[in-house]
Amino acid sequence: MVGMRDLALLPKAHLHLHFTGSLRIPTLEELAAARRVRLPESLTDSEALRVPAGQRGWFRFQRQYDAARAVVRGEDALRRVVREAAEDDAAEGSRRLEIQVEPSSYAPDVGGITPALEIILDEAAAASRDTGVEVGVIVAASRIRHPMDARTLARLAARHAGQGAGQVVGFGLSNDERRGNTADYTGAFAIAERAGLPAVPHGGELLGPDHVRDVVAHLKPTRLGHGVRAEEDPDLLARLVDDGIAFEVCPISNLSLGVYEEPEEVPLRRLVDAGARVALGADDPLLFHARLVDQYEFARELGMDDAELAGLARDSIGVSFAPQSSKRKWLAEVDAWLATPPDIRPAQRSLTRRRGTTPQAQ
Repeated sequence: MVGMRDLALLPKAHLHLHFTGSLRIPTLEELAAARRVRLPESLTDSEALRVPAGQRGWFRFQRQYDAARAVVRGEDALRRVVREAAEDDAAEGSRRLEIQVEPSSYAPDVGGITPALEIILDEAAAASRDTGVEVGVIVAASRIRHPMDARTLARLAARHAGQGAGQVVGFGLSNDERRGNTADYTGAFAIAERAGLPAVPHGGELLGPDHVRDVVAHLKPTRLGHGVRAEEDPDLLARLVDDGIAFEVCPISNLSLGVYEEPEEVPLRRLVDAGARVALGADDPLLFHARLVDQYEFARELGMDDAELAGLARDSIGVSFAPQSSKRKWLAEVDAWLATPPDIRPAQRSLTRRRGTTPQAQ
């Protein structure tokens, strides 16, 4: 027997979660059945996605994501995604969810990108009231679309900018890091910056330090989506830490996408030891079969004790875009969690065993 505090009770913020990727599998199946769409078996079986790094692996990931996104159609479906994401976060101790969406993907069935975003924001506000989780929305452009589309989204995001629940709290850039020219998105991020929206682009997962430098130079991020490959260049990492740029780290998805082969290779500990502020995120639970608490369990298995896990939770709250009054309240709750004696209960099974031992895809 070992003493461990319940990680589902640890107050935390969830800052890296994609809209369709947050779906529950039963919900996906219901939405597909309603539209008479046949889903790939790999989307609904018990195995988490595990692919090799590189173009082929990303293609498999993107194909599954696109198949899931194709059944999220209409207002009711959009509202259900937001509502269930908030409910799932509430069950895991999350106090703040900043869910990321590219509204163009859901626009055709609701009359355009403006209604799509407004539906999502309206439900975010309602779900916040009902679940107690503050839900903000990050509008994210896609690297596989034209940079002018990103400017359109930035202007839309700017009209709904704010810090609270049911508002746009940041502007991002997602999808395959190897696509597009980062500098071409500078104009979109400038529009967002003028509206007071922090920049939260992806960078430094599929590509290494040079890509991180490019993203930092052109997009001026407040937080980096992933960013783990910055660890390969100590000078770069030190500069990011000095500049106060935080990292949204999703360790289980790093393994699932073949960025790292073994859990011990994920540089979570090295980032923290270098002074980086790290917020753990689930990325795409639908595909990777791991939610927010699983990321904290992963950190525990890497050897982090409860004080260090509480530190990660504090970082997630501190680098969120929530109002300061909310942050102060949640940080006090983290202190209260750590002050509570640990439970004496059986050690949890290894995360890698719990997720299965699916071999690296060939």
